[in-house]
Amino acid sequence: MIEEKVNVKIINPFGPSIAITKIPNQILVKLNDYFETSNKNKEKIKKLNHGDKLAGAVTQEIKIDHEFSKECGWTSFLEQTTQVYVQFLTQRKISKFSLIDTWIVSQFKHEYNPTHWHGGHISGAGYLKVPNTLGTNYQDKKHTLNHNGFLQLIHGSRQFLSSSILNIKPELGNFYLFPNYLMHTVFPFKDTDQERRCVSFNAEIDKEIYNVYEN
Repeated sequence: MIEEKVNVKIINPFGPSIAITKIPNQILVKLNDYFETSNKNKEKIKKLNHGDKLAGAVTQEIKIDHEFSKECGWTSFLEQTTQVYVQFLTQRKISKFSLIDTWIVSQFKHEYNPTHWHGGHISGAGYLKVPNTLGTNYQDKKHTLNHNGFLQLIHGSRQFLSSSILNIKPELGNFYLFPNYLMHTVFPFKDTDQERRCVSFNAEIDKEIYNVYEN
């Protein structure tokens, strides 16, 4: 069980609502230890490799073992935040939370994650490690926001008073939940040899809650 109280914020920038929360520190430490310990075991890291099933053009993507996910409290955290997220928006309490997959993405300079979406019903992404710098703009005179290393959520098309994107600067421990169909991408960064480490998941909930066309 998670000792820290789960604090969830819901935002609605462009249609699908996004949940924002914090990964409890004790779980964050355990997930990072899992990643680093696994990397020291060649046989284990080969078994956990998840890159062939994911979209990223990055150094490494490894699955988190379901047993470890339960033991360290990660599964419980995901279930609790999903419960708050769905119930706030639908006024219905989920009775099912089935974790399909959860994985860690290790990204270094010039690497990226192309626009994609997930399976299941609910997905999410958060940060286990963030570089001290994500680099400068290639054109110094440009007055646009520097998106190096940002997560970008995408939905629909830009219209008056309605943005089609949400740009998220990576911050250690921040975690975002969103519906599986929400398109998203991660931009490359530069000017550092440090790692950007992200954790993600896919899960299913009650089909009668997810499938609004049958309601």
